[in-house]
Amino acid sequence: MDPIIAATHADPYPYYAQLRAEGGLVFHQGLKLWVASSAATVAAVLAHPACQVRPAGEPVPKTIVDGLAGEVFGRLMRMNEGERQRCPRAAIEPGLALIDPVEIQTLVSARLITPDAEGLSKAMFYGPVCVVATLLGFSPAQTREVNELTADFVACLSPLSTRLQLDRAHEAAEQLRGHFFELLDDPDVHSPLLNGIKQRFASSDNEMLIANLIGLCSQTYEATAGLIGNALVALIRDPLLLRDVDSFLAEVQRLDPSVQNTRRFVVAPCVIDGINLNPGDTILVLLASANRDPQLNEQPDTFIVDRPNRRSFTFGAGRHQCPGQTLALSIASATLRQILAINPALDGLTWHYRPSLNGRIPLLTEAQA
Repeated sequence: MDPIIAATHADPYPYYAQLRAEGGLVFHQGLKLWVASSAATVAAVLAHPACQVRPAGEPVPKTIVDGLAGEVFGRLMRMNEGERQRCPRAAIEPGLALIDPVEIQTLVSARLITPDAEGLSKAMFYGPVCVVATLLGFSPAQTREVNELTADFVACLSPLSTRLQLDRAHEAAEQLRGHFFELLDDPDVHSPLLNGIKQRFASSDNEMLIANLIGLCSQTYEATAGLIGNALVALIRDPLLLRDVDSFLAEVQRLDPSVQNTRRFVVAPCVIDGINLNPGDTILVLLASANRDPQLNEQPDTFIVDRPNRRSFTFGAGRHQCPGQTLALSIASATLRQILAINPALDGLTWHYRPSLNGRIPLLTEAQA
């Protein structure tokens, strides 16, 4: 076991507890990086200005730097610091917080979900992006294409992707860019979300805006799929956990988050947890471990639906905290309600985790008789 393999391990949480016992920030000789595992250290790393989201000498991964997916990546607010992060965030975040959960429920309810493993997987991976695309003003036919293209585009974000997947990611980025250009230029689009974003976007750089609208879809695709999937896994294990859907999901995202870790890259000398860090150092930030730190939550390994003062790093913290947290939880809540309404035979399902270095996204299959 190591901190990266842990993300898709059947039960990584005892290992995370072992890491916390060894110290909040320790150097992993095998991976050649620092590992932050305690709540206090994770909070310190995420807040420190010297700990940034990309290496100073590699703002875009080398595998995609020469294609359009790399151009989009380089403009994403989540992959930038300073004004290149603040400007698109200030345009997009306020509108996400204003979306009516009833509207989300209506959009989710309009989609047919079947109770088998394939139908539930489609609800995880197809529904969320289609909701976001609809809210942005795309037509029903366009939302399906945007979802398929987003699925191809997210491959550029994974170091595990093959050359073929990366080529398809570049093609998807080009097609998504075209769809968003047309959307922004269409006077007949009546989307309160998109209109608000356009009004708040304090720049004439349409490429920056389009890249971050693509980023909104790509973040929705994986993180929300994982949240819905891990909620279903929790119910497969113990159907009695579910009483209130929203509280149940809030505990799922704390206890078994779809984003297990993230990385920060040291760009200036700094001291964290009493340890001197130098430019060029990499820190693997174990969000999932911090969520189970007893210094953050009492009885951290117990699923408590009505947990008081629940605290979580799943959606990050500080300047790079996920702006779509409320939206993701609303979509997951609406989707889970719709799934429960069709009464699927969850005890007939099994799962394994999608290969990933940081994500915990279950892939559901029918259990063998």
